[in-house]
Amino acid sequence: MKIKRGFTYKDVLDKPKKQERKPNKPSFFFRTLIRTVSIPDLLATGFKYESIGMDKLSKKEPCLILMNHSSFIDLEIVSRIFYPRKYNIVCTSDGFIGKDWLMRQIGCIPTKKFVSEISLLHDMMYAVKRYNSSILMYPEASYSFDGTATPLPESLGRCIKMLGIPVVVVKTEGAFARDPLYNNRQKRKVKVSATAEYLLSPEDIKEKSPREINDLLKQKFSFDNFLWQQQNGVKIDEPFRADYLNRALYKCPHCLAEGKTEGKGTILTCHACGKQYELTEQGYMRALDGETEFAHVPDWYDWERKCVREEIERGEYNLDVPVDIYAMVDTECIYELGEGRLTHSREGFHLTGCDGELDYVQKPLASYSLYADYYWYKLGDIICIGTKEILYYCFPKGEGDVVAKTRLAAEELYKIVRAEKRTKPSNEK
Repeated sequence: MKIKRGFTYKDVLDKPKKQERKPNKPSFFFRTLIRTVSIPDLLATGFKYESIGMDKLSKKEPCLILMNHSSFIDLEIVSRIFYPRKYNIVCTSDGFIGKDWLMRQIGCIPTKKFVSEISLLHDMMYAVKRYNSSILMYPEASYSFDGTATPLPESLGRCIKMLGIPVVVVKTEGAFARDPLYNNRQKRKVKVSATAEYLLSPEDIKEKSPREINDLLKQKFSFDNFLWQQQNGVKIDEPFRADYLNRALYKCPHCLAEGKTEGKGTILTCHACGKQYELTEQGYMRALDGETEFAHVPDWYDWERKCVREEIERGEYNLDVPVDIYAMVDTECIYELGEGRLTHSREGFHLTGCDGELDYVQKPLASYSLYADYYWYKLGDIICIGTKEILYYCFPKGEGDVVAKTRLAAEELYKIVRAEKRTKPSNEK
């Protein structure tokens, strides 16, 4: 990650805005290169895949490839399944930093996660019509924290209607278990497989409403990677399998303390009450002493979600942490802005800093989820908010883990405020 320092907030805001560019035609050379460099990883994981109805898709017919997002191997999997088909890749804009030329040669289309951009749909349609290119998209827009599906955008059904091209769904198994986001990129020895399914024809898309398409995709993007491990008897015996599990399981179900858990080796320890849990080789949580409140990681995480929602409904939820702030306004680099403070409450996000120059507010309805990540480009855990003009990458500096809770809170706040807005009488402001 290319970082520039020594800029004031005003310097960053005053940087000339670069003109938006249309996506490039995917380079055959780079498609072949990706396919080649993917071979070692795919061999190491014993990768294999199954095709369902893929004979309905002609070789020269563009399609929309929707894939669940587990780890970097996802791109290698797509290359194995679809090579030599050309496809443009919808990619987070920070992936372009310092390598804009390369990413565009590959055919990547930049977008800002959880920021509304009509230009993205235009770019996708341009690639389909101009290059007869397929589109690869990870509709969840972010990695799973607990191994289960993350929310899909409501706009997806409308997007598919406008594109009008066949939809193919690629679903992986083993990719999360091999390289879960919380584990600091420590890879485990796990076999990986995938299913590529022809889901919707252009005729199906015309007949279905956006809501019907969304409902179908929600079914297809329903998964539980820990349950998959348990049901298939996948043994993960690496001694680091619980390292940093506290990022997802930040709240102790025994004493209810938050930010006091620590995942190290195979054990998750609460430093508030001393209770310990083992992440077993079969993927279960097991208390070393006393009751096991949650044997299933997603159940623990879902309980944390419910706790956050209850806090919001009682008016008690509040995040207030010091942060290091970086900003992105172009793909040249990210700019270090210094220290600040990030708060999150019923009113949304409020970011201040840069000697009083920065004062940014983001309301709960700005997005249905939150760009939050662990070990982001090996720099640290982040919370990212902002607009299509500028993104703020906030690295919390307080004690304890707050990233997962903040994403849960953002998702629950969106649901609550949207429901209130829909039920509010029209004559009320």
